[in-house]
Amino acid sequence: MSARDVILKELLEASHLQGVEALLGWDQETYMPEGAGAARAEQVAYITGLMHTKLVGEPLKGALSELIDLETGELLTMTLNDRETRQLKEIWRDYRQQSSLPADFVTDLAKHASVSQQAWVRARKDNDFAFYEPFLTKMVEMQQEKAKYLAIGATAYDSLLDQFEPDMTSEKVSGLFAEIRARLVPLIKSIREVKHRVNGSILTKEYDVDQQWNFGIDMLKAIGFDMNTGRQDRSAHPFTTSTHPTDVRTTTRLRENDLKAALLGTLHEGGHALYEQGLLLEEYGNPLGQAISLGIHESQSRLWENLVGLSPGFWRFAFPKLQAKFKDQLRNTDKEQFHAAINRVRPSMIRVEADEATYNLHIMLRFEIEKMLINENFPVAELPQLWNEKMKEYLGIEPANDAEGVLQDVHWSFGAFGYFPTYTLSNLYSVQFFNQARQDIPGLEDQFGRGDFSALLTWLRENIHQIGRGRKAEELVLELTGQPLSAQPFMDYLEKKYTKIYNLS
Repeated sequence: MSARDVILKELLEASHLQGVEALLGWDQETYMPEGAGAARAEQVAYITGLMHTKLVGEPLKGALSELIDLETGELLTMTLNDRETRQLKEIWRDYRQQSSLPADFVTDLAKHASVSQQAWVRARKDNDFAFYEPFLTKMVEMQQEKAKYLAIGATAYDSLLDQFEPDMTSEKVSGLFAEIRARLVPLIKSIREVKHRVNGSILTKEYDVDQQWNFGIDMLKAIGFDMNTGRQDRSAHPFTTSTHPTDVRTTTRLRENDLKAALLGTLHEGGHALYEQGLLLEEYGNPLGQAISLGIHESQSRLWENLVGLSPGFWRFAFPKLQAKFKDQLRNTDKEQFHAAINRVRPSMIRVEADEATYNLHIMLRFEIEKMLINENFPVAELPQLWNEKMKEYLGIEPANDAEGVLQDVHWSFGAFGYFPTYTLSNLYSVQFFNQARQDIPGLEDQFGRGDFSALLTWLRENIHQIGRGRKAEELVLELTGQPLSAQPFMDYLEKKYTKIYNLS
């Protein structure tokens, strides 16, 4: 067996373990009985330990060392083509990072992540930050320790950010955020000042959750989600996970008096799921069968949620179907009124329910807090007060309680520090990708109006999903769109769209 074959065999076996871990996590968030929490933490930690051993063990290490210098990443063979070379470079990158983490630390972190996530669910339900505080404090300390082991970038936070968005730095993120904020704040101010207001009350009537569910399933099928290799369930915080491209699972959250949350949340997670279902089966288990980065992954969810799901074309197709399910609630509403309502701009407490314009302010807030926690040792006990102050500064509103404030997001509970910036990066990626798709696919909006999303999905599959990690995120953007990653296309899009909706001068 060649060195390359040995490497791919070890990675495939590690991916099988990762699939088991993903299934345990999905079950924990959906159907696991509450009393099983401690046992589940042990199970997750055990599987994670096995997976780590596979990724740094002697079989993979020995084979990898025949092809590439483990210290420098310099190739020792000239027999690989460009795609195989990128594959090997990405395998080496993963090995270098995994091997920098002690095995005991990896299992301890996995165990605490499972316990901490369960604590977050209880704390959010009971509006009890004090209960959650020690779990989060320990998680912050463990993430700081992880950053020291990884030692990537100029700051501890950069090491964590790199786990989700390779080669991205907090300095780059700060620069992009500054560009966005310079144009976003005046745009939101202009919207607040106009006499013409968009009425969003139509979205807060009573809507049967079972009918909402059925409509969401219909829309998932319409955009191309394969229910034969995927499913949707309910959870406290919507998410998508995958054990394999043929087993992709999404969740959504439904509320009787909040139609928008379920509609857009379902499309958002559907975008993640389409990416997972579009990865190349023949590359499963190695970097060429994996998503490029979290920012690119999120770009797919934000594209389907916002650029498709909030478009006039989508609602030309979808509104009659929604109206048929909710005849009484939508009897006196037309698709134009509904489109304006679902695009209404108004600061909100909850990030996942924020409109397109104010959403990025939520991310900037979290980015600033994360850096303070990781780089500056900001006391976790003081987080609720800091959170509320930042909400007032960024959005002009203050949470009534911690459940709708500092406890609203699940990410920190399982250690996803450095994840939040990818949400705004994804907005930038998504607009640049969508602009290119519109150039490449004539009449795209008309296709949406007919309920035909196949051309867009095919374009995404060919240009993004099937690339795997064959390109870095910024390389992909430049090659695909001819432009480097920039805030300008995104802000141009927002200004054009909301100038029309709100009749701004």
